[in-house]
Amino acid sequence: MGNMGFRAKELIHGADYNPDQWLDTPGIIDEDVRLMELAGLNSVTVGVFSWKNLEPEEGVYTFEWLDEIMDRMAQAGKKVILAAPSGARPAWMDRDHNEVLRVSAERVRNLHGERHNHCYTSPYYRKKTVEMNTLLAKRYGRHPALYMWHVGNEYGGECHCELCQEAFREWLKKKYHGDIGELNRQWWTGFWSHGFSDFSEIESPSVRGEHSLHGLNLDWKRFVTDQTIDFFKNESAPFRELTPEIPVTTNLMGMYKGFNPWKMAPFMDLISWDAYPEWGREKGNEADIALETAFSHDLFRSLKKQPYFVMENTPSVVNWREVNKLKKPGVHELSAVLALAHGADSIQYFQWRKSRGASEKLHGAVVDHYGKEDTRVFREVSRCGKLLEKLAPLAGSAVKAEAALLYDWENFWAIEHLQGWRQPRLYDETALQHYRALRKLGLPVDIVDEECDFRGYRIVAAPMLYLLRAGVAERLKQFVADGGTLVLTYGSGEVNENDLCFLGGFPGGGLMDAAGVWAEEMDTLYENEYNSTCARGTDRCYQVDSYCELIHPQADTEVLLEYADDFYAGMAAATRHAYGKGCCYYLAARYEQAYLNELYRDILKEKGMTGVVMEVQKGIDVSVRSNGTEEYLFLLNFSGKEACVKLADGKSYRDFFTEEPVEGIDSGVGMESSQDTITGTSGQGRISLPENGYRIFVMHNDKQNVCGADKK
Repeated sequence: MGNMGFRAKELIHGADYNPDQWLDTPGIIDEDVRLMELAGLNSVTVGVFSWKNLEPEEGVYTFEWLDEIMDRMAQAGKKVILAAPSGARPAWMDRDHNEVLRVSAERVRNLHGERHNHCYTSPYYRKKTVEMNTLLAKRYGRHPALYMWHVGNEYGGECHCELCQEAFREWLKKKYHGDIGELNRQWWTGFWSHGFSDFSEIESPSVRGEHSLHGLNLDWKRFVTDQTIDFFKNESAPFRELTPEIPVTTNLMGMYKGFNPWKMAPFMDLISWDAYPEWGREKGNEADIALETAFSHDLFRSLKKQPYFVMENTPSVVNWREVNKLKKPGVHELSAVLALAHGADSIQYFQWRKSRGASEKLHGAVVDHYGKEDTRVFREVSRCGKLLEKLAPLAGSAVKAEAALLYDWENFWAIEHLQGWRQPRLYDETALQHYRALRKLGLPVDIVDEECDFRGYRIVAAPMLYLLRAGVAERLKQFVADGGTLVLTYGSGEVNENDLCFLGGFPGGGLMDAAGVWAEEMDTLYENEYNSTCARGTDRCYQVDSYCELIHPQADTEVLLEYADDFYAGMAAATRHAYGKGCCYYLAARYEQAYLNELYRDILKEKGMTGVVMEVQKGIDVSVRSNGTEEYLFLLNFSGKEACVKLADGKSYRDFFTEEPVEGIDSGVGMESSQDTITGTSGQGRISLPENGYRIFVMHNDKQNVCGADKK
């Protein structure tokens, strides 16, 4: 396992530095050092793709250039995040040892090239990565510039070679205790008479073969996750053994679904990820992009419930989208502050200097082909560097959340594999709807998976919880019984961890007791097809789309809304069920955002909770970090226009930069207007935010956490 206690002592401002691409250019290293000072960089990541320059031939090593870089960085006072270069390999290795090359699901072996092209099972590649990393650890483990080990690069993909097939079979034997009959029962292989007589008959999923056994598909994803982690552990072993005091990380990729990051997190000392939001995707719609990005930031913070690193982001543009938009002026700084607000302790770039050739020559960088500092991008990076220096007290501070959104990788896999419901499934989109509603109330939100401990939260939203792993239903029931509020939706608790349907009604696994409903049928709607739901005897109606589940409430379950149309008009569409000291809400349909906003507002009233801000407009991000004695309040404006927010609870704040005091308003739970605008008395507690701007405030916290605090 990794070092669980790592905390950065300062904010890191760095970049992916590839000096080995420029070894034949006189004076460029001196120029890089000069420019790094101007840009305010205190860190560089070196060696990510340097294997050929470290080992030009098998067994022949050339570390001299790296020695010089490490020494120069130390002299300049820069930290080095030194990479294990396994993300891409030299051609000689693929030529002489083609077992390292991946085989596709169609059973075709790749040729040399690209990244993500190595077999995680290959004994030779495992041996070579250990050899290389041992040499790096012995040579640089005590170097004054060394700050952290960066292992691999954006782990992802899968291999279907014979080595992996055999490893998969051994993995299955271990899981099913060598009992092929048990595997057949759990995979329901009697369907189509596809049962196996021996583990040797099993192949990984392929469109050329078996891919309709959902248990097989799930277990393959789990195996790929475990094999990826095992490769990471193998790579990391020399660093763990020889430099146990130096933290180890790898750069994860956003919402990448190829393996489960929750399983990787315990083996990382620090979570880091590569943040590439699609800023400018839709004109005037940066608010939605900011929300999606905040969701990812919250996920990576939640993996260890501690600060994380943004290992990569672009200061300007990427090179791999259909349309590659520039970050407009000010967006880079605002996006950096968004990361800091949600728990990041670093802002780092890919890349420091633009490559001269190959695929990433036009990818954004701090220094472009012009090579000088008088560019818009360089000036914006420099401003960001100065900002991080000012915000140094933020390092190591935490985000404390009493609300959680359950977003589970295995549940995603199961939903994507199921044959039924509708396309697209809308799991990600629905999760964002619930996240948006919680964030709109000014609450910090943790992103959790099914194996997380729910006991520290007061609200858990679990949309489309289709798959329930063993024990999850019992823990969610206990969470409600102990006083928590659980929000479930249509499609909940339909299958177990092996993708077998629960018998006895949905939601299964015992979750029906807390939900207070059983679901009989699911009607899925076409695009642009809608139904309505209404509160009986009122004019409160809400539109629903995509999914309409037909549910039967228990006698003690309160019906909140009923369907208005189709043959199931009058049936319950949203319910509330008291269970123990808490309650469970069940949303039988996919609701418009307005209803979710109202629902979570009512839940907060019910629980006597409030956020730090009374009301939050669309496009405003409200976040709080705390170091135990001070709380840092971030207000960011992605709305595309000037905005204002109203601080709640009568707390005293001061502007981080100007020291100007601000007094919040004594109020109850935050209320929103239907027009999504700020209402109420003017003056005290109102904070103006410029278009594409932000404010940071500080509050001394001697008594209680302002966010999510109980209303007294």
